[in-house]
This record gives sequence, structure tokens and C-alpha cells, in this order.
Amino acid sequence: MDGARALPGVPRREAVRNGGELALADFLALPERTAKPRRRGVTHVIDRGLPIATLESLLDLAGAHIDFVKFGWGTAYVSRHIRAKVVACSEARVRCCLGGTLLELATVQGKLREFVRWADSLGFDAVEVSEGTVDLGPGIKEGLIAALARDFCVLAEVGSKDSTAPVRAATWAVQMTRDLDAGASFVIAEGRESGTVGLYGPDGTVREGLIGMLLTLVSAERIIFEAPSGAQQKWFVRHLGIDVNLGNVTPDDVIALETLRRGLRSDTAGLAMRRQGSRLDTAGPYGTC
Repeated sequence: MDGARALPGVPRREAVRNGGELALADFLALPERTAKPRRRGVTHVIDRGLPIATLESLLDLAGAHIDFVKFGWGTAYVSRHIRAKVVACSEARVRCCLGGTLLELATVQGKLREFVRWADSLGFDAVEVSEGTVDLGPGIKEGLIAALARDFCVLAEVGSKDSTAPVRAATWAVQMTRDLDAGASFVIAEGRESGTVGLYGPDGTVREGLIGMLLTLVSAERIIFEAPSGAQQKWFVRHLGIDVNLGNVTPDDVIALETLRRGLRSDTAGLAMRRQGSRLDTAGPYGTC
């Protein structure tokens, strides 16, 4: 073979074959991920109406990386096979969550008893409490959190879905603190499934000042940042680390996000470069954190 000489130390395939047994991918020194049930590094996925077979396939492929599946847009109310989907998630140790707008409507229509009975009958173990569409009135949101937290894991969303609504970090932080004090397990920072409101400008750019201020007032471990786009997910992992909690992740992005968290992508490869055994393990800090 003419040209470059083969690099010493790289074996031939036949020299390392293991008799046809599957070799597990465990040979790289990568950033360690927290184990389920996770309090850090949560991945919260939005289901916009997936067929049951598609959800089962997703759970088989990536269930180990998913912590919550949210049935957004009221899809649980109008879809078949919801009970089967909840069972599939439960078997994969993934919590199922109802979207907040559904609860807002049940509240203003005086149908909370029916809502709880329905959610219980389907086996949901988490609910989202929000005021993103309906202004419930003083103290109502906190009262809902306190009541529902007796039987469900509560995710409390902060921020408006209205792109013209003012976004003030101090206001968000006060509401987050109140929601956590009322019994919420996590607070969700609004970004919508479009990634163009709340945490983001109309063009999807991250409002860095807002996030920086929030993190001076509220623990990052208690916030799930909605980050539907790949660019937004990259920003959070690079700036807040692999254990940032991210929400409204699309099913197609779950594996890609996990590779970001593990330093397997060029965007975050510096995380793996610093692991023990790397030729660059003495490199300086990666990113801004």
C-alpha cells in the first residue's frame, strides 16, 4: 500500500474480533450521567400525538435517556390508546405528564374533580400547572400546586405563551419560588414548542440575561428549561453543563441531545477531552461554566 504509513497501535479487525459477540460501547472516558430517577440532567419530551407504536419504539431506543413525556396540546384528551402509552412509559421508568393548558381549562370550567378522576384512571403520575393561557387569579396557581402535589409529581410552568407579554427575570424568579414552596417538584421556564417566546427572542435566540438572573435566584436543579431546537439545547449544555434540565425536547432529538450531554459531538467534545485517559485531559475549562 503506497502513501502514508499505518499508525502504530491501531490493530487489524481480525486481531480484535471476539467470536461474534456484541461489543458494548463502554470504552471511552465520557462525562458521567446521573441515574434514574434523576433530579439533575432531566430530559422532558413532548408528545404531540405520537402513534402508540412510535412511542414504544422511542422508549425501546431511548427510554433510558427520557425522564418525562408530556402529552402536550391536550392530545391526551382526544387520542386513542392513551392508557397503553402511559403503561409503556411506566414500564420504561418514564413519567407521563399532562400539559398545563388542559388543567387551566378544567380550572376555569369548574371541572377539577373530573380532571383528577380522569388523570388517575389513565395512570398519569405527573401534571403541569401553568397560567400560560389563562390568568387564574391571585393564589389559585399555588393552591392547585399544593392540592395536586399530594398525589402527583407537579411541574409548574412560569411564563406566558403570548409573545407580546413582558419577560421580567425578577417576576419569573418570584413565581418560581412560590411554586416550589407550594410543592412543585420542578418549575418549567416557558419557551413553547416553537422556541420563540419567554426564554427566547422571536428568532429563537437565547435571552442570556434572563437566564443568568434566574440562576442567581433559583437553583438550576429545580428548573426545566424548555429548549425545543437543537441550537438551544447546545447552548444550555455548553453554558450550564451536562446536567441541565431540558424540556419540550422532540422525540427525534432525544438521542442527539444525549450525545451532546456525553461529549460525543464537536459542540461539546471538550467535555470528553478532559476525562481521565484523554491526551487532552489537562486542557482548560470548556465553555463558560
